[in-house]
Amino acid sequence: MTDNPKTEPFSNAEKDPDDWTTGDEKMTGAQASYLKTLSEEAGEEFDDTLTKADASKQIDALQAKTGRGQ
Repeated sequence: MTDNPKTEPFSNAEKDPDDWTTGDEKMTGAQASYLKTLSEEAGEEFDDTLTKADASKQIDALQAKTGRGQ
């Protein structure tokens, strides 16, 4: 029987963005949309040139600043 990846404590969802193999690709549309919303709420400038990894880090920072996603 295979372990359920959703219950594994060290799943890919917890991987550091700096270790993502696709982290240097352009951010996804979903990331851009959410990041734009968070940026507006936080009064920060939206940067549409971020990579997937950098967008993920920025989303985490803005979630902490705005209290979203907690």
